[in-house]
Amino acid sequence: MEFKFVQDLEIVLELTGLSMDAFAAELGVSRMTVNNWLSGKKEISEKNIASFYEYTFRKGIRLNLIKEQLYREETEPRSVLLFHGAKTKIEGELRADCSKRRNDFGPGFYCGESLEQSAMFVATYPNSSLYMLTFDGAGLKGKEFGVSRDWMLMIAYFRERLGEYAGSEVIRTLTKQVEGVDYIVAPIADNRMFEIIDQFIDGEITDEQCRHCLSATNLGKQYVFVTDKALQQVELLERCFLTREEKEFYLFSRQASYEMNRDKVKVARRQYRDTGKYIEEILQ
Repeated sequence: MEFKFVQDLEIVLELTGLSMDAFAAELGVSRMTVNNWLSGKKEISEKNIASFYEYTFRKGIRLNLIKEQLYREETEPRSVLLFHGAKTKIEGELRADCSKRRNDFGPGFYCGESLEQSAMFVATYPNSSLYMLTFDGAGLKGKEFGVSRDWMLMIAYFRERLGEYAGSEVIRTLTKQVEGVDYIVAPIADNRMFEIIDQFIDGEITDEQCRHCLSATNLGKQYVFVTDKALQQVELLERCFLTREEKEFYLFSRQASYEMNRDKVKVARRQYRDTGKYIEEILQ
């Protein structure tokens, strides 16, 4: 799936209100070149694709956010709109075994409910892009986790952070919950979340402190498709271009959120320091 360049070009021409000559001049190409792009007579180079989307973002036109809103309006009530950040692009069919083993829930195709968060995860890669898709879980077996002790322990288990506790009866019981499921819905655990979960695993904070600290960080939800059967009910809608400035914008927004949430985490850690259990009490 390639970018919907012609459609995006038509949208930008309408939104800017520029004449064809003026638009071509601002983009640094000829009017004939733009006409050829619109008619499909001339294939656009990667350089010109990047220039077009960078120009659009600098103009204050947030194409990806506009598309998100339009797709949300069109998404059926039984389906969910999701986003997937790719380091380059998706090649071939969607596969449930394409990711590394030490992910939040092991191998799977991972998507998020937040455009900004999905884009932020791949913002440091020069050729990254964003996919919008929908998922209908009818007839499938799913498992959903909230911000809970079970979720924290599952993340630690699949991330291979439990060490001597990995074979405990509690963990064996937990892992049975995801046996045979087609997909999993759970909070996203990014690097900041891992730091907090590590404090719990290392015995520095209790499960209640950890849970409340994680709740304070405004987690988004992720969908993990672990079977090809689930991926058959995923529809790719569009591959979206991420400009350098747009990626910087998402990274800056996330950093600002980290700084604000850091104080919330400190307060939560202090407020709940005398509640809950330490990991050795839970898994011994």
